[in-house]
Amino acid sequence: MHRPFDPEARITRAEVEAAIDVAIEWETATVCCRPADLPLVVSKLRRSVVGPTTVIGFPHGAHMSQIKEREALVAVDQGAVELDVVINIGALRSGDLGYVRDELASLVYAVGPTPVKVILETAYLTPEEVEAGCRVVLEARGAFVKNGTGYFATGRRTGRDRADAPGRRRSRGGQSRGAFDAGRHAGDDRRGSVSRRSDGYARDRAEWRARGPEAIRAIIAAAPAPKAAAGPASSEDE
Repeated sequence: MHRPFDPEARITRAEVEAAIDVAIEWETATVCCRPADLPLVVSKLRRSVVGPTTVIGFPHGAHMSQIKEREALVAVDQGAVELDVVINIGALRSGDLGYVRDELASLVYAVGPTPVKVILETAYLTPEEVEAGCRVVLEARGAFVKNGTGYFATGRRTGRDRADAPGRRRSRGGQSRGAFDAGRHAGDDRRGSVSRRSDGYARDRAEWRARGPEAIRAIIAAAPAPKAAAGPASSEDE
């Protein structure tokens, strides 16, 4: 995922267009943009393999449930193929899991079958709150769990988050091989980048094209094989 916006809201239209060009060149999964930029992103990504996405309830997740749901429906109508929805962080931390689950489940149902990625903002959560958030997302049928918005402190991910919490995970971060490898080994299904063209762009692109496929093959080869499902007991076992 490529993300053309920052906490200071200073990204111009020209910078959004430049970020879209980078995403098309790198063939990222999506471009995740500010809601007001979605029509531009949808238009620019036509006839490319990159999908347009946007954020909902950003960045605190504290919008009224009806507003978040309406925002999500408008985004889908405008062409978003996925949605990044910020969980109600305060409600999650308060232990109001029923409210959080019902809000997410209603939104997921309203925009179905569009995948909903739920942002937890793990930097502000205890390991127990991270696990509770993951369970709620799974119960609400969210498609991904994302660690953070990128607007606050660096997302904290714990060993218990990776090992025990249900659901699929998604992490933001850089696009260098080192960052990619670390995320994949930690269990990320996707990684996000907020980078635009810079002095290091050509270097990073060359490194990724030269070593990226090798890194992916190595990670896949090192992954543990799935456990075989236990079959019915045989007569000898009885």
